[in-house]
Amino acid sequence: MRALVVYESMYGNTHLIADAIGDGLRTSGDVKVTVVPIHEAGAPLAADADLLVVGGPTHAHGLSRVNTRKAAFEAVKAGSDLTVEADAEGEGVRGWLDSLGDLGRRAAAFDTRMDGPAALTGRASKGIAHKLRDHGCSLIADPESFLVTKETHLEPDEESHARRWGATLAAQLASSASEAH
Repeated sequence: MRALVVYESMYGNTHLIADAIGDGLRTSGDVKVTVVPIHEAGAPLAADADLLVVGGPTHAHGLSRVNTRKAAFEAVKAGSDLTVEADAEGEGVRGWLDSLGDLGRRAAAFDTRMDGPAALTGRASKGIAHKLRDHGCSLIADPESFLVTKETHLEPDEESHARRWGATLAAQLASSASEAH
């Protein structure tokens, strides 16, 4: 089976989480995993996956937009320890998902967001999950959030959390594949 983990990342946190999810998926020897940023994830690559895992940062309570990505760039000031990912200027998850046709495959959604009640912070993963369902995907897990500090650094243990979630997705994928046969 093939899993594709696609991510949008501004400051590198979502990228780290995507890599950790990929590591967790690889714990099942039956899953070949590819982890790519949005700009490398064309429709043919997505169409070839048995499992599509999509994630992005939470901006202004949901999926990023052109103006929220621009604000993220502007937030990096001289003396800040924040750096912008090299591929962050391209298309975001929202635009990428909107460009896809019917996918009809198993999927999962994740985000990175500030630590706090989701009602206050928002959750990009819910919007991603909604868009995945709109493209004919069936979710094998509830949308998952990975937390960052107010200084936009990953909270302790979030990469381990992501590896555990990835392993859970691998088990869910194996289970749903065996049910299909």
